Amino acid sequence: MVDSISLVLQEEKDTLALAGVVAQEVSNGLVFFLHGELGAGKTTFVRGFLRALGYKKAVKSPTYTLVEDYQCAGKNIFHFDLYRLADPEELEFMGIRDYFAAQSICFIEWPEKGHGFITVADVELTISYGKNQSRCFCFAANSELGRKLLNRLSKAYGLNHAS
Repeated sequence: MVDSISLVLQEEKDTLALAGVVAQEVSNGLVFFLHGELGAGKTTFVRGFLRALGYKKAVKSPTYTLVEDYQCAGKNIFHFDLYRLADPEELEFMGIRDYFAAQSICFIEWPEKGHGFITVADVELTISYGKNQSRCFCFAANSELGRKLLNRLSKAYGLNHAS
């Protein structure tokens, strides 16, 4: 089973395509932690994921609302951005645990800000800047569901080993 994979992508369209592949391979009940500097492509990745499932409306970062919810392709998808979270206890007041249901898919940007109040990620995606405006997408699985996803993703990209 694959525990981690890394891909280097050159353009935003490549990020959207990668997210589309993930959308086709993902199962309900997955939680993604999204790590990366401001502007690295975390929200772009979520936008590509949603577009691949047929979502047509605007996809914006939930920086001020903390969470945006989407229903598409029979899936409940929640996109959190905890960047501006003042106190992790605020998550308890908004009922954060209710979002982590078996039929949901959750993407959490800046998860370290919610430490102690959010669940463990099945997959952690770290997006970092590379050379010549490229981005490195490093996926790490923390659960059996996460490993199954990375295994399918590895096959979709023709990777034959963890990197």
